[in-house]
Amino acid sequence: MQSIQTIRALGLAVVSSLMLAACGGGEAQEKEGPAPSSQTVTVATAARTDLPRVISASGSVSAWEEVPVGAETGGLVATSVLVDEGSYVRQGQPLVQLNTALLSAQVRQQQAALQTAQANAARDDAALARSQELKERGFLSQASLDTAMANQRSSQAGVAQARATLSSSQTQLSQATIRAPVSGLIISRSVTRGQIVAAGTELFRMVRDGRLELDAQVPETDLPLLRSGMTADITSDQAGGTTGTVRIVTPEVNPETRLGVARISLSSGNGLRPGMFARATIDAGTQPGVTVPTASVLYRENRAGVFVVGPQSTVTFVPVEVVGRDDQRTSIGNVQPGARVVVEGAGFLNEGDRVTVQAAAAAPARPAAAPTTAPARK
Repeated sequence: MQSIQTIRALGLAVVSSLMLAACGGGEAQEKEGPAPSSQTVTVATAARTDLPRVISASGSVSAWEEVPVGAETGGLVATSVLVDEGSYVRQGQPLVQLNTALLSAQVRQQQAALQTAQANAARDDAALARSQELKERGFLSQASLDTAMANQRSSQAGVAQARATLSSSQTQLSQATIRAPVSGLIISRSVTRGQIVAAGTELFRMVRDGRLELDAQVPETDLPLLRSGMTADITSDQAGGTTGTVRIVTPEVNPETRLGVARISLSSGNGLRPGMFARATIDAGTQPGVTVPTASVLYRENRAGVFVVGPQSTVTFVPVEVVGRDDQRTSIGNVQPGARVVVEGAGFLNEGDRVTVQAAAAAPARPAAAPTTAPARK
């Protein structure tokens, strides 16, 4: 009986030992935790290279130089309007004809006044010559000679005054025909036939030489890259596409929008009109910068960034600024040259994930060329 109890006690001790061992192993396993997962990816090294830089901008089409055309002589009736909006005119071409009846009469009156003044001057010239001759012979006093000289100078002044008055009337008569001050395109007209035109009234507005330009709104960060003479491609939903050249970059930046203006001269025959909206892509040449493969750039929460492989093969999402790009490479900021960025597999990663870098595939060996056998001599 005692031996049976002893056997039972030994069995209970063995079972207890096994249970304690099992419990201890579970706790150790819980302390160690599950092994972290690792995803296989490919990486590339950020390098400093040159990429073509294209700056995108948009704005409104405006006249290169708007020229208002007004009347210099006022109070006359417009008897005829010779051009309309949309007409291209040459410098000096008549635009409006005003009533010249009154001015023509004034010119004829001043011409007659000039002839009278010239006749009086001729008379006084002859009188002065006789007085000088009589004075030399001693038949005329000095006072009489002085009077003759004063009359002659007065008549000469009368001639000059009559000529100036005639010239003024002739100028007003010529101003009654309103001419184009420059060559260009008429974009607005505010005069009609029969209208009494006041001096200084704007009658037309012209685009000088018909030249248009695009007032492109450019972010302040891109303004230092622009220079006069850079080429641009212009597109518009209404008029199609054309080309242009940067004429000037304004030195002022809007403090609210942080945008500057690049004035782009447009090629002729583009179909654009003042006030239209258009977009421009400006070729800013090649710019140095840190580049990575385009496939490595991701967008998380509307922010561009790349996964950078750090110590212990963990990845960190680094927000970047996209400066320029093409199909193969993208120029970015906020990443130093030499950083390793994830390319393939980046879209499946999260912050702090551990990765396994896949080795680059070795280039296949070229097959050995078959040895050439010299032909046997006969």
